[in-house]
Amino acid sequence: MAERELQLDLSLDGADVGASLDVHDAALSFPSLPRPQARRFVPRGRTVGEIPKGRLRAAIYHRDRIYRRSLAVADVASAAIAVLIGVPILGHDALNPAALLALPLVLVVGKLTGLYDRDEHLIKKTTLDEVPTLFWVATLYAFLIWLAGDKIVDGGFGRDQAVGVWALLFASMVTIRSVARHVARALSGEERCLILGDAETASRITRRFREAPGLKARVVGRAPLPGLSRSNGSRVNGVNGAPRDELEDLLSAERAERVIIAPRGGISDDLLNTTQRLKSMGVRVSVLPRLPEVAGSSVELDDVDGITLLGMRRFGLTRSSGAVKRSFDFVGAGLILLALAPLLAAIAVAIKLDSRGPVLFHQRRMGRDGVPFEMLKFRTMVDGAEALKSTLAAHNEADGGLFKIKDDPRITRVGNRLRQISLDELPQLFNVLRGEMSLVGPRPLVLDEDDKIEGWRRSRLELPPGMTGPWQVFGSARIPLNEMVKIDYLYGATWSLWLDVKTLLRTVPFVLGRRGL
Repeated sequence: MAERELQLDLSLDGADVGASLDVHDAALSFPSLPRPQARRFVPRGRTVGEIPKGRLRAAIYHRDRIYRRSLAVADVASAAIAVLIGVPILGHDALNPAALLALPLVLVVGKLTGLYDRDEHLIKKTTLDEVPTLFWVATLYAFLIWLAGDKIVDGGFGRDQAVGVWALLFASMVTIRSVARHVARALSGEERCLILGDAETASRITRRFREAPGLKARVVGRAPLPGLSRSNGSRVNGVNGAPRDELEDLLSAERAERVIIAPRGGISDDLLNTTQRLKSMGVRVSVLPRLPEVAGSSVELDDVDGITLLGMRRFGLTRSSGAVKRSFDFVGAGLILLALAPLLAAIAVAIKLDSRGPVLFHQRRMGRDGVPFEMLKFRTMVDGAEALKSTLAAHNEADGGLFKIKDDPRITRVGNRLRQISLDELPQLFNVLRGEMSLVGPRPLVLDEDDKIEGWRRSRLELPPGMTGPWQVFGSARIPLNEMVKIDYLYGATWSLWLDVKTLLRTVPFVLGRRGL
């Protein structure tokens, strides 16, 4: 296949490419650039030399090594806590010297489950997402230690000791791995990302990168996604085929360590070939999927005599899943209400003393299956604030149909304090007990906002609305309505009980950090 000249658009803004992508593209061509010499992978311990791409490749692998080794140290430390400390205390037995050999065993178990290979593929590296895997690692490790009980202690290795090893290892791995990732993030440099896609998508990704807490990555440039020339010379994706040398020159110029591909169309041979070429250059590759592809990530592989099919899971909840979710909501809401009863009473008194009007605010929201319900909140505005909404429409700061004003003049003094850490939402626990809401679910919209939702997006109503959800964790005030309903759809397409637990755990630091304001 003949190579053709490629013209690439780069979004530049002075010295800092990642500072803004809302500028005109400058067309750059590379026909006169000298072809670089063949590159080869530089093994660990060898000098990289003066080749920029070699230094870049070394920086990528250096970051990966920092994370892998930090996590390995964390896991060995967790095993030491579980075996060297937990076993003698729980069983009052003396440890054999062979117990030290049990410590590196956790590395073997972790490697078999992919715990050390995951982070290099991710931009945002979190321990919370791997908790289910850590659960099974702790279970398998405790089982192996129990089998080798007489080699670990002088005496019998009892069931209580095995359970103790499991509990200590699981808790220690979750905690120490979180600390290890924090340390690795501080030690490693900022990951430089180049986007292959359109300017609008690049701008959205750049904005999210800036707003995401704890993310050590930055968009440094953009170029249109190159297509590969077909044998008849036609153009794909609006540009000619990109020779490998020109793509390498672009990566070298931007010192990009990761390429984020944002295709407009579906998966094609062109996209797969581009991805393979990028990976062969040593850079990390991430792909921004379209909505159907994300929803399709929750699939079952079906191998029919060598033909691989993807069985798409249904949207929403089965009857049994609905029962599990409802039980979790009922028990969780009940326990939270019992624990916070004194706080709820104190808030009610403060609202009454601060301003005239009822303690609770009732607002009609759209519920499950399109049935409206009265959502409860502590009153944080002056009585009759809803009637004043139309007079403040010009000051609305939210996008895409939502209404939100940062310094809303209708908010009372006590109401402002309640909103800062979302305490005004607590009465919705009664909506959860009544079955009108869930602890986690799609955002309940007021009726005029719900009227703007059309087509497949209305499938979000098959789920009970939630007190919190992915939209809350991502920043409810910053997400326009059309983006939020997509997030709700993906939540329904990939629901699991662990997803609800994980969302609740992520909501706590988000609310305390006041990142939704």
